[in-house]
Amino acid sequence: MIAGKKYEGLMVDIWSCGVVLYAMLCGYLPFEDPNTTQLYKKILKGTFELPDFLSENAKDMLKCVLNTDPEQRYRIEQIRRHPWYSIVEPEENDEGVIVGYKPIPVRIMSRHVGRSTLASCSSSPTTTTT
Repeated sequence: MIAGKKYEGLMVDIWSCGVVLYAMLCGYLPFEDPNTTQLYKKILKGTFELPDFLSENAKDMLKCVLNTDPEQRYRIEQIRRHPWYSIVEPEENDEGVIVGYKPIPVRIMSRHVGRSTLASCSSSPTTTTT
């Protein structure tokens, strides 16, 4: 969006979810700079650091969803097959999610976890580990 390219909803949304995931895992945003011009440059280059406290699988997932090339960025199916995504298998919960006093029904999609066929994005040249 910053680059002025055509809006590709799903791929932009995956990238945005990657920013949120990064913030949840690291406690801060992947792209920060008090100077807006510099911030936009960092975003366009995809320059961010990966802290040492992240697992290798978490680092790889972030690299894959924060890839600035929409053609190389992970799709939903690839995210679901990634080892980081499948660390915890969902449990069947007939009651749904409890919010307040009433359950909200949840339909859990079954997924096939193909761990051996996963291609790694860890060769991204713009990310660094600190």
